[in-house]
Amino acid sequence: MASAMLAPLAFGDVLTVINNFLLLLGGIAALMIGINMMGGNLEKAAGRHMRRLMGKATKNRFVGVGTGAAVTALVTSSGATTVMIVGFVNVGLMTLTQAVPVIMGANIGTTITALITAISTTGGGIETAAIFAFLAFVGVMMNMFGKKDIVKQIGLILAGLGLIFVGMTTMTSAMGELMAEKIIVNGELADNPIAAAVKNMFAAIGGGGGTLTWQIPVLFLLGALLTGLVQSSAAVTAIVMSLASQGAVDMQFAIFVILGTNLGTCAVALLSSLGTSVNARRAAFVHFSFNLIGGVLFIIPLSFPAVSGALVGFLQSFIPNIALQIAVFHMFFNIVTTALLLPFQNLLVKLAMVVVRDKKGAKTGAEEDETLDYRLLKTPAIAIGQTRKQIIKMGQLAFANYKLSLEMLLSGDLSQADEFASREKHINEINHYINSFLVKLSLEPLSQTDEKKLSSFYHVTSDMERIGDYAENIVEYAQTALQDKIVFSEHAVEQIHKMDYHLTELYQNVEAAFEKIDLSNLGTIYAEEQATDDMCTQMQQSHLRRLSENRCTPEAGAIFLQLALNMERIGDHMTNIANSVKDYAHK
Repeated sequence: MASAMLAPLAFGDVLTVINNFLLLLGGIAALMIGINMMGGNLEKAAGRHMRRLMGKATKNRFVGVGTGAAVTALVTSSGATTVMIVGFVNVGLMTLTQAVPVIMGANIGTTITALITAISTTGGGIETAAIFAFLAFVGVMMNMFGKKDIVKQIGLILAGLGLIFVGMTTMTSAMGELMAEKIIVNGELADNPIAAAVKNMFAAIGGGGGTLTWQIPVLFLLGALLTGLVQSSAAVTAIVMSLASQGAVDMQFAIFVILGTNLGTCAVALLSSLGTSVNARRAAFVHFSFNLIGGVLFIIPLSFPAVSGALVGFLQSFIPNIALQIAVFHMFFNIVTTALLLPFQNLLVKLAMVVVRDKKGAKTGAEEDETLDYRLLKTPAIAIGQTRKQIIKMGQLAFANYKLSLEMLLSGDLSQADEFASREKHINEINHYINSFLVKLSLEPLSQTDEKKLSSFYHVTSDMERIGDYAENIVEYAQTALQDKIVFSEHAVEQIHKMDYHLTELYQNVEAAFEKIDLSNLGTIYAEEQATDDMCTQMQQSHLRRLSENRCTPEAGAIFLQLALNMERIGDHMTNIANSVKDYAHK
């Protein structure tokens, strides 16, 4: 037998090893694609519900934990959820204190993926894989032939779920071939050198069933490092389950690697927090400190063989499948850690404030960064809502500039011209940023309604920018009037004020309709828009009458006519904004 062990592998045997290794990699790929497909389409289908969940998360800590768990179960990634939370804190959607329970809940939600992958190793595996392979087929058919978006999304969710099971089963099968104790070498039964090398490596760092002492930090850091590299605790957990199912590692090895994977998920959030507000960086640090403290709290007692042995024995007493034991431990760890640390959320916040200090004179939260945050792209439904807020802000700035330009024209005082120019520059910057954000958002999976909203937003920002441009024209008229000492008659000023009144009423109703996606005041909007058209006609007719009666100079008349046309066009653009809501508002 010894000679068989040392016998070189034949070409066919080498191909068998290579094939199994490629199948292992393919299984990992299918697993991760399935996780992303299921999570992305669940988020797409439940976008509005996720917005409501995030709104409820700010009410109390227990709702926050539940929200974090629910959202993470939907997107199947605690890292993705934590990146969202960092983005929410960065733009002021959440305070740091409100974010802490949601981060804790995210750790619980991510264990759902581990349970799903563990199930694929129970009940013989092949039967389970066959059922879910068929489920994936049904999902693909629904996506290909379904006519409604919701049917297509459900199809992709089922396809993703099926791929998770198929990927896990493929991994387990390939791992079984690679880790088999005996293989055929040149037609003879021999010990598997690959399996022996892998098991020896794990045994050297504490995975071979021996007493765990100094090896524990190595296992913990191994889990953290692997998770940080692949940016998916689910993938690392699945690999550990697959190894454990084939006897390559024992439960004690798996426990400490799983504790490390929780810390490894922090890498994504920490990286995403670079360049954000102080509070956003603190949110990422809270995630890190929570997982580190939780890991240490478990490592200390489990370092004693009697304790870890008792835990393993307890799990084995009612769960015969080691993969499921790992998944249950993963969930148990996160639930217990949350229960222990949730009462101390304020202390975690204080710790984050001590470690991540304010820069002198720096602002925090929404004050530091009032623009859109690209981290919000991970949750398109929420990103759409935040884009709407920024567009409203842009509209408020544009209308404020219109009011200021009219004031300068009528008063002849141009002392606020610099303020006007600064605001106009800000409007252009916001417009550019919003449009860049919309381009990136259009590449994300969107529901049909959100696609309509995104499409309309391009036109709305254009309309608002045009309002700002017309305000610039009015400032130019003010400069000309001051230079040429042009003064409007009392009747002309009265008509300008009346036109301004209708524009103000129109703006307020349009802003309400756009902000609340409410068409109930559309009749008022159309009435006010018609009033601006009528006033423009009256202003033109009055000008001709005053000119014929020599009560107006040609120079004043030219500015007055241009002003009337510009104000009427501002009204048109406002109405365009209101009409855009009709494309997606719920009837």
